[in-house]
Amino acid sequence: MEDRGKMIEQLLKLPPMERASIAELLLKSLDDADPMLDAIWAEEVENRIDAYDQGNISSLSASEFFEKPTN
Repeated sequence: MEDRGKMIEQLLKLPPMERASIAELLLKSLDDADPMLDAIWAEEVENRIDAYDQGNISSLSASEFFEKPTN
């Protein structure tokens, strides 16, 4: 357990992008990817980007989003 603590301590000292990359790899290791689901989400993302680029949908800043009341 002491080794694990040291490893975590060292990992936390890495630059944010490196930590994010490692986090992504760890999360991916938790479950098997479903290629069909990945393809569906990739298409949805592309559709949303296209809709935004065409002016069909708008965006909110993080502060605007968190200020909105939820129902």
